[in-house]
This record gives sequence, structure tokens and C-alpha cells, in this order.
Amino acid sequence: MAETMQGLKRTHRCGELSAKNVGEVVTVMGWVQKQRNKGGIIFVDLRDRAGLLQVIFEESDCGKENFEKAEKLRSEFVVAVVGKVEKRAGAVNENLATGEIEIRATEVRVLSEAETPPFQIEAESKTKEELRLKYRYLDLRRPDLQNNLILRSKITSTIRAFMDEEGFLEIETPILNKSTPEGARDYLVPSRVHPGTFYALPQSPQIFKQLLMCSGYDRYFQIAKCFRDEDLRADRQPEFTQVDMEMSFVDVDDVIDATERMVQRVCKDAIGLNVQLPIKRMTWTEAMNRFGSDKPDTRFGMELCDVSDVVRGCGFGVFTSALENGGSVRGITVKGQAEMPRKKIDALVEFAKGYGAKGLAYLSVMPDGTYKSSFAKFMKEDELKVLVEAMGGEAGDLLLFAADKTNLVWSVLGALRIEVAKQLDMIDESKFNFLWVTEFPLLEYSEEENRFVAMHHPFTMPMDEDLQYLDTDPGRVRAKAYDIVLNGVELGGGSVRIFQSDVQEKMFEVLGFTKESAYERFGFLLNAFKYGVPPHAGLAIGLDRFVMLLVKADNIREVIAFPKVKDASCLMTEAPGEVDPSQLEELQIALALTEKTEE
Repeated sequence: MAETMQGLKRTHRCGELSAKNVGEVVTVMGWVQKQRNKGGIIFVDLRDRAGLLQVIFEESDCGKENFEKAEKLRSEFVVAVVGKVEKRAGAVNENLATGEIEIRATEVRVLSEAETPPFQIEAESKTKEELRLKYRYLDLRRPDLQNNLILRSKITSTIRAFMDEEGFLEIETPILNKSTPEGARDYLVPSRVHPGTFYALPQSPQIFKQLLMCSGYDRYFQIAKCFRDEDLRADRQPEFTQVDMEMSFVDVDDVIDATERMVQRVCKDAIGLNVQLPIKRMTWTEAMNRFGSDKPDTRFGMELCDVSDVVRGCGFGVFTSALENGGSVRGITVKGQAEMPRKKIDALVEFAKGYGAKGLAYLSVMPDGTYKSSFAKFMKEDELKVLVEAMGGEAGDLLLFAADKTNLVWSVLGALRIEVAKQLDMIDESKFNFLWVTEFPLLEYSEEENRFVAMHHPFTMPMDEDLQYLDTDPGRVRAKAYDIVLNGVELGGGSVRIFQSDVQEKMFEVLGFTKESAYERFGFLLNAFKYGVPPHAGLAIGLDRFVMLLVKADNIREVIAFPKVKDASCLMTEAPGEVDPSQLEELQIALALTEKTEE
């Protein structure tokens, strides 16, 4: 039968004790990691969130009753132990923070017994993730996961302290909002009081933080829960947390400066990393041309090279037809890989096709200076030589080319560059390379919708010198938008907001909104702008991603207490689930489900 804590009070967490405590009588509580019975002496490893501690039981110290209880201890039993801190009698455990000491127990109480867990509670678990997520409450006992969440808590505390020092006010914005579908899909919540209508869970606090600037709060921040009904990836969840901020009477440099100093403080406090300021900036156009990505990983080279002018007029139809159709030909140089097996090259071709490429051209500059290529027969020797020189190729190098619409070429080579670097272990995992990407296009053309859509959102300010092109050449207009990138992952982004009503109306017009439809969706914001609105700008950083990168986790689920899996379900609670028909009836909702066909 389980005992109680009555009369006992914990004096220390397990990992807090050290040689300084030798001679003290302490009370510790936690979970049994392991019990080892060596005959007249029992060793117990006791674990809590602070660490692991060795406890020894000998009948001469703790008495027969306590020794018998110690004999019955099993993994994951919850116990309270009273005893004296001593120097270890055996060898010091250098791998343990408490490795110099042990507790000689005088009393033990079994507060809770445990069944044998479905997997061992240990760091770097090799247990399948599906099983660990089903029993997430056990998985969360693992030291590495606990350390991740402890660090996450420390990071949020640092952010709050920094923001307070900088004069930001923490203000909560609503969770139940109006649906304004312009971007990712909303999660909808039916209203019982207003049948047939729905709230939307916020994809971000965007409109509300702009309204707070209209209301004169000057500097706002929030550690905000956000929701997007989109397909999941390693760095995405249907519900996520972002560090959200907005500032009045500022421009691009002011937001970047505040963000940089916050990031610098967080990195220093969390992992002792010294981030040098200012963080390097790169325009969107430069990032795409050099790395094929608006979130480039700059920890290694292998940059893209535009060889369109070099191959113009050559005999290789794949190159020339791409150029005739307004596209481009670009490549990457993989140093020292001229003799890469054909099987591996073919795998890279298939990888490129996964990003929409029709194929991938390659040219190997063999160690003896000869060429081995998928297109050499279509080009003259001197044309090949000029091409290799343009690519910076040398004997022993492998050159890979894509030819198509420029956006597609960027996408293919940007992804291929990362894939090759991973395969060849070219990435220095010890580096933390921060980068600002600026001057994004304001708009991008959607073939699907046959209109321009906002690359960020419809409230982003065009660059002053590009305002003149909104009517005549909207695709040319750059935005006062900026993303902060870490090791090839977008940490967050923001922009200067439109605050002049005439510019906002013009933006809606370019996006295909009528004045009526714009007011139907965003009327409360547009009306607020009639009553004096300051110039304002802001940014949001994905907290989950930030923590994931700082702890070098492979997946965002490793830094979220109760995450969802790829189909947005929770393996532990089995959410989402069916609801009682009476609840649907009260909401006046009828379901029209499509029957699943048997495969």
C-alpha cells in the first residue's frame, strides 16, 4: 500500500546535491531509475528533473523494515528517501553531476508503485517515436526531453525580461476570431449562440497587434499560441507558439535592432552562445541567386552559378529551350566528386525531379582533365571548357545543372545543394549562422488563382521607391519585409505595415479585392485607420523552431510537451475524436461524411 509524505519535506532535488553537502541529512524524492541488489547492500539510482542520484541501503543503517521496502523497489516507483550525504565509497562517476557523492539511506517511503513501463526511461531513446508519443507522459520523464523543456522555459523568461527592459507591454489577444482566409487554412470553431456561424483560431495576432498600435500602446509583445490547418513537416505543428512583437514610430532598422539584441540575449543565457552583432543582411534577390532559397544555409559554400549567358546558343536543346522560354540555366559545383558513382548521380536526378525538375544535367571534370557528361556530345570541347571555367570547376569536380523557369531552377538547386551537403557531411553542425533576408517581393503571382497574392500578408508596406510600380508592374515591387534565418531555417519574419489608407486600398485592389470585400474581411482595421494611426512595424519569431535549433533537435516535437504527429492527431489522447450527437445538435451541425472505400 502506498505511503504518504506526512512528516517529510523535500530538502533538495536529486541533481542539486554535491560534495558541499557531505555530512548533511537530506530528504529527496523522485522516481527509481534502477535498483541493484548486491546481497547485504542495495543501490538505487533516484531520478527527478534535476538529475540522477545514487542511494545506498544497508540494514544496519535503515533498519529491517526500510531494507525490505528497498528490496521491492522497481523502475519508476515514486519514493521519498531520508539519509546522509557521503563521499562515494566506490569510484567517482565522472559522467554524473552527483558522481562524487551518494546518500546513505535511513528511511524510505514508497509513495507510488508503478507497472513495468512499455519502454525504458533513458536519454537518447531508440524506442519508436509512435510508441513514445502514445505514452508521452512517460517519454517526458526522459532527461534529454526534460532538459529541452527546462531550457524552453528559461528562454521564455529571458524574452519576457528583455522585452520588459525595452519598454514592451505584454498584452494578450483573442483566440476566437473572425475567419479571414488569405493564406493557410483556418481552424474553425462553431458558435452555439449564433447558429451557422464560426470563429477561427488565430494564425497570428497580426490584426490585433496593429490595432494595439492604433490604440497608442507603442510597444507590444506576446508569447502567442497560433494555429494553422496545414500539412505538417519536421519543423511545423498545427498549433505553435510565436514570440510576437509590434512597435510604433519605427522603420526596418528599429525592428531588426531590437530583434537582434533579443536573440543575442537568449542565445547567451540559454546555451552560452555569443552572437556577434550586427547580423549579416542579404537581399531576397541575392539569397535566391546565390543559394536558391530565401532561407539559405550559409554554413557551407557550393553556391549557385548562373551560366545562362555561357550556354546561350550552344547545341544542347535542354539549355537553349529553357532560355528561349524566359528561364535560366544554373548549376552547383561539388568539389572532389567527379568520380561519384552513376547510381548516386541517378539518385540525385530523382531527388531533383521530386522538386519539379524534368531532369538534371551533370558534367564530371575527371582527374586527368577529360570530361564525362550527360550532354557533352551536344557541345563542343571549347564550349565545355568555358562552362567549367564559369562554374569555377577544376579537375576532380562534379558539376550539376538545372534548366527551366528561374523560380523552379532556384527551388531545385536550392534543395539539391542541401541534400548533397548532407550526403557528403559538408555542414559544420557546431555553427550557428544567423542571417537577415530583406527586400522580399511584395507579391507573387498565383497560377492557381490567376492573380497576385501577398508574399507575406496584405498589410505589408512596399518600399518607397517601388510604390510607383504598384499599378503598372506589381511583380517588380519590393516589400519592407525581413526574415531572420538560422542555419537554413526561417526563425521568423516581419515587415513595416501600411498605415496610409490610400496605399492600403491600392494594395487590396492589386490583390483583386473590391472595396466591399476588403471591408467585409478587414473593416474593423480599415475603420481604425481613419482615426489616426502611427507608422508601425513588427515581427514574429517561431519559439518552437528557435528552441529546436538551439538544442540541436532533429524535430520540433522534441521541444513541445504534447505535440501532434504528421496527420495532426495526438497519439496519446487520440484527438481529434468524434463528439456526442447531442453536442452537434445543440450547435445545429449535421455531418455529411464520405464513406471510406475498402482498398
